[in-house]
Amino acid sequence: MSLAKKQPPTTSVPSCHAAGPGITAGPDAPVIALAGTPNVGKSTLFNALTGARVTMGNWPGTTVEVSRGVWRSRGNADCSAVGCACDTNTCTGSHPLDADYTMIDLPGAYSLDPSSPDEALTKALIVDVPADEAPDLVVVIVDAAHLARSLYLVTQIRERRQRVVVALSMLDVARHRGIEIDTWALGESLGCPVVAVDPRRRDGLHNLATAVHVALAGPAPDPRPSDLPKDADELAVEDERFAWLEAAAVAGTRGTGHARVNWSDRIDRIVTAPVLGPIVFLVVMWLVFQITTTVAAPLQDALDGLFSGPVSAGASAALGAIGLGGTWVEGLIVNGLIAGVGMVLTFVPLMALMFILLAILEDSGYLARAAVVTDRVMRAIGLPGRAFLPLVVGFGCNVPAISATRILPQARQRLLTTLLVPFTACSARLTVFVMLGTVFFGRWAGTAVFVMYLVSIAFVIGVGLLLRGTLIRALGADPLVICLPPYQRPTLRLTLSVAWQRLQGFLRTAAGIIVVTVMVVWVLQSIPVVAGHGFADVPVVDSVYGLLARGITPIFEPTGFAQWQTVSALVVGFIAKEAVISSWAQTYAVADPTAGAGTGALGEQVMHAFQMSSGGHVLPAVAAFMVFLLAYTPCVATLAAQKREIGWRWTAIGFGVQLVIAWVMAVAVFQIGRLFW
Repeated sequence: MSLAKKQPPTTSVPSCHAAGPGITAGPDAPVIALAGTPNVGKSTLFNALTGARVTMGNWPGTTVEVSRGVWRSRGNADCSAVGCACDTNTCTGSHPLDADYTMIDLPGAYSLDPSSPDEALTKALIVDVPADEAPDLVVVIVDAAHLARSLYLVTQIRERRQRVVVALSMLDVARHRGIEIDTWALGESLGCPVVAVDPRRRDGLHNLATAVHVALAGPAPDPRPSDLPKDADELAVEDERFAWLEAAAVAGTRGTGHARVNWSDRIDRIVTAPVLGPIVFLVVMWLVFQITTTVAAPLQDALDGLFSGPVSAGASAALGAIGLGGTWVEGLIVNGLIAGVGMVLTFVPLMALMFILLAILEDSGYLARAAVVTDRVMRAIGLPGRAFLPLVVGFGCNVPAISATRILPQARQRLLTTLLVPFTACSARLTVFVMLGTVFFGRWAGTAVFVMYLVSIAFVIGVGLLLRGTLIRALGADPLVICLPPYQRPTLRLTLSVAWQRLQGFLRTAAGIIVVTVMVVWVLQSIPVVAGHGFADVPVVDSVYGLLARGITPIFEPTGFAQWQTVSALVVGFIAKEAVISSWAQTYAVADPTAGAGTGALGEQVMHAFQMSSGGHVLPAVAAFMVFLLAYTPCVATLAAQKREIGWRWTAIGFGVQLVIAWVMAVAVFQIGRLFW
């Protein structure tokens, strides 16, 4: 009997030309990958080129979420306007640019030597694929103000037969520092076209389209020349790479002799200082929440009046005209969909304003400084400073924040951060905090919401230390090394674009899972469990919904909010935190048909519930409820994201830890608070 030699297992490598997630420009459209280091303007350029034709999704065979879109290039451009390192006979004349490209926004990477799942995907799509499955062209974004540091990725890509175009950004910052870039000379040295772009102001995009057109029309370039033998050791290879990129940087750079004092560095001395930095950060975030609650309040009231007044009345009148007035159909539409979804939609101005303010902080370059400020705290719980970035995303939504943990190099760091993300106060919780703050704290609503965000940060730190000392040991983190982007004046177009993308996510939730939740809640509230009532003609307390809620209410007796309407809202909030408000709106609208679903009437009902359950200690009970809402089990979508990243076992552990911490802290807040209020 012969023994066959055991074959090594094969590894599936993603292909850029495979049916990936998102939008494509057609099966024959060239695939262009966008690469570059973090904070260099890569995503801004991607958004400028693709506009609204973008979707997000996991790349097939991976857990890494990427952007994919369509770049529709139109018009004509003169090839002589770009720095092409190709035959001048092909670089003259006017070229039509009418073409569609499938764009892939690769994760930020400093090199093709991966230290995280994000960088591993970048390497897989550029290096570890056959030539016919690689992107047709790679556009590498390079920071002109830090040219030598940004060219390392270009150096590695040029070692392959790969079409490359270098998009040079941050030229204004380079000039401010007395650095002038000669794109022609730099292109000659690199052996690929170099184009100056300003994606924030959409400058240079036509020249970039021309360079891409010319590069795709010609053959793939030969790999950059190297005198090293094939068996050269890694150190020799690195030395040769740095020597090559330094020569290219010197050839393409010249000093202007007019360097000015860098005001960005002056500001950084304050905002990243050990003592002043955290104070500035807290003040900035307090202003964000204060502006949000103050400016959005009148708009919320207007939408509230619209849904509880004309919309509800119009729906009732229309149903009455077709003979459905007073039936269960009217109850479903008016007391179910309009009362529930309408209440959530009144918070659209609040969400929009919050997303605009966060987009301004991000576009200005401040959020990267916030990571520096929090580096010491992050390292205390065994995480690097850049773990702050996924946590910041969590204040918008926990789901993409969990995906963002892939930027962390160590598996245990990604595990711990994924377990901590649900303790960040996402925008869904913000809607409930703002409502309760407005009802119970009046003009101090903004400060009350800000305090909840401080509590959220305290939870992240405290639970991080707890987990590091018990379940997740042997964690260590090096000091933060991050390329700080220059301070920039936020642009209106980019700010509104980013805010709109995030608001769309909120609206999709309100239009999808919230609608389903509202309908399920209405059905449970319409099924009687007490004789003498019919379907959709029963007080909520005598319905299946009321029966289930009363069954779990005694567990919350020590928290001060053991009222079945309040507890049942928390159960519904497990589906989506926005549904807490819609649950209240449905419950009180059905229980009292004379009460509108607006904030005023709803606020009175909620206040009465807390007065009854707390024995007169209303504010401690409200505070306990807000703490429980902040810390308890995240929404279903977040649990699904956790399962994808860390598996069911750790997701279940996190689920249990959050419930226990939420209940214990809520009891502590109420029991201690009632001694003083």
